[in-house]
Amino acid sequence: MLIRQASVSDAKALLGIYAQYIDTNITFEYALPSETEFAARIAEYGSFYPYLVCEKEGVAIAYAYAHRDRERAAYQWNAELSVYVDKNHCGKGIGKRLYAALLAILKEQGIANVYGCITMPNAASCALHEALGFQKIGERRKTGFKNGCWLNSAWYEKRLFDEADEDKTPAHAISIKDIPQERLQAILKSE
Repeated sequence: MLIRQASVSDAKALLGIYAQYIDTNITFEYALPSETEFAARIAEYGSFYPYLVCEKEGVAIAYAYAHRDRERAAYQWNAELSVYVDKNHCGKGIGKRLYAALLAILKEQGIANVYGCITMPNAASCALHEALGFQKIGERRKTGFKNGCWLNSAWYEKRLFDEADEDKTPAHAISIKDIPQERLQAILKSE
């Protein structure tokens, strides 16, 4: 398997994976976005954060990405993560590998905190987050309405900064484009 940074040319393949979830409660979107809209998301998020695709024999089987958690300047050290795995490849550790690569890259970028939002119930996603050291920090009750019912969402958090750095003024978070290519490739190959 190959993990690499996604590009807008991956939109059709990644949209095919996302389409498997559009009628479920995993995503709160009601309708599948167009390929053009999805490509724009990849371009927007991937311009600063990692937007990764996992391929097996040249075919996209999963993707994961980070995006800004909140817009105010003081939140620049936070990111929210998402992962989607083709349903034919679930339960094989692919989501964990993608998340591990995301976490390593985000740490290089100077991101301090990462968050995962999980529509409940979702035992597999909760287990994934907990296996990677995330802690559940709360649950929003009846926060979304889809498929005829109100849904709760659980929030998970993981600190990426070392404890020794917590009292220091952090440098500004950097774009994925500012990480040396050889360092980025080493991270992607190690996961």
